[in-house]
Amino acid sequence: QVQLVESGGGLVQPGGSLRLSCAASGIIFRINTMGWYRQAPGKQRELVATITSGGSTVYADSVKGRFTISRDTGKNTVYLQMNRLEPEDTAVYYCNADYYGSFWGQGTQVTVSS
Repeated sequence: QVQLVESGGGLVQPGGSLRLSCAASGIIFRINTMGWYRQAPGKQRELVATITSGGSTVYADSVKGRFTISRDTGKNTVYLQMNRLEPEDTAVYYCNADYYGSFWGQGTQVTVSS
């Protein structure tokens, strides 16, 4: 059974940084695409960034130049380095893995506030 476990969320001041991690277990073959999505209160879940098994990345326009997604294929782990955080980045961040189906983590809260 595939499970995704996120970590690294928390409270940070505007302009600060956080690094999210997501570890996948129950994996036998290589995961295709891994990514991060977020959902703010009263809003729909939206894409933040994705990365393929070959290292190709896609970013939402709102995070380009501030966030960096990376992965350790051998560890089935994906990371999201978030710099210059803004209050608008406040949301629950979810990890996703495309592995013979779509799997989601439980989410980790990121709050950007002074």
